[in-house]
Amino acid sequence: MNFKLLIQYDGTDFHGWQVQENERTVQGELERVMALLEGRDVYVCGSGRTDAGVHAEGQVANIKLKKQFTPEKLRAAINGNLWRDLRILSVEKAADDFHARFSARSKTYLYRVVNTPVISPFWARYAHHETRPLDVNRMNDASRLFLGEHDWSAFCSAQSDSENKVRTITDFSVESHWDARAQALIIQFRVTGNGFLRYMVRSIAGTLLEVGRGEKDFDTIQTAIVGGNRYLAGATAPAHGLTLLKVYYE
Repeated sequence: MNFKLLIQYDGTDFHGWQVQENERTVQGELERVMALLEGRDVYVCGSGRTDAGVHAEGQVANIKLKKQFTPEKLRAAINGNLWRDLRILSVEKAADDFHARFSARSKTYLYRVVNTPVISPFWARYAHHETRPLDVNRMNDASRLFLGEHDWSAFCSAQSDSENKVRTITDFSVESHWDARAQALIIQFRVTGNGFLRYMVRSIAGTLLEVGRGEKDFDTIQTAIVGGNRYLAGATAPAHGLTLLKVYYE
């Protein structure tokens, strides 16, 4: 039986999604629990990898099991063996050909920035702290430069394992709102695309932060996109500000 899992995690204490020897990872924790429940090794297939420190509100995975479980009992059994920073929100039966990664059509990531002199401890793990003033309107205008299909060589890790660096961003917005708990403005970079390279969203966010501080102009961004020059892009924003918000399927 093929099951689809909707997963949330606080990425602070995980060394990313993918299994790594001697490191605590999300996939590793889930496969540890599934081996206990199934009595054999079970591969947990995620919609994509998140890096160390990156969070997820809507990660999706699928697992194929031989033992009989109802979705409700499987969810309870998995959660009962997990630490509190990782939870399965829902489980549903899926078609045999459903694949969390290859069946995905697009994803939305959210990068959060708390723009204030002092950051609330309730946001310190989940948002980047920027003390300098940011021009939200200018950053939102600049975000439109990233729409469409491009080669993202200038906005990804040099160690990216993907040879094809062409991806399409279909929607991008930069918005701000007053947060009562933070007692400050929270700025959100919301980006949707058909796929993302390693560090791509964080590199774009870092570039837009430089735009918001008045340190980078629009022409430089366009030149970086067209020419693939990594040195023209901004610094990669810290991982803890990034959250995988949602994965879309047909």
